[in-house]
Amino acid sequence: MSQNTAPHRKQHSSSAAWAAGGTVFAGVLMLITGIMDILQGIAGIAKDDVYARVGDYVFKFNLTTWGWIHLILGVVLVIVGYGILKGAEWGRVTGIALASLNVLLHFLFLPYQPWWALFSMAVSIFVIWALAANDDYGRDARM
Repeated sequence: MSQNTAPHRKQHSSSAAWAAGGTVFAGVLMLITGIMDILQGIAGIAKDDVYARVGDYVFKFNLTTWGWIHLILGVVLVIVGYGILKGAEWGRVTGIALASLNVLLHFLFLPYQPWWALFSMAVSIFVIWALAANDDYGRDARM
């Protein structure tokens, strides 16, 4: 008698499916956030009075400096977002680190663009969750 030797597919829970789909979405969100940061950076570098201060906060930075920070972070976010979409092994850890840095930097950017900073922090927190929760990231899906 012969036995069925078909490969067994790994059973995925619904949370694993959410995390896998969330990882792709996280890569797309990192690309979009990177592009938006690049545009924010260019605006801050080109014209120092683009952003108005909304209140008096303890931490104060020069807007041209913020422009360069956003421009550099945006370029790196685009590269890492592309790496995540390609399934690169370095993409997951680098993505979590950059999303964490993005949360911190947008917290410090609150005096200039409060609503956008809060939205960007929320997106970055989702990216951190999606990259940290997906156990199958970078592995062959046929197993």
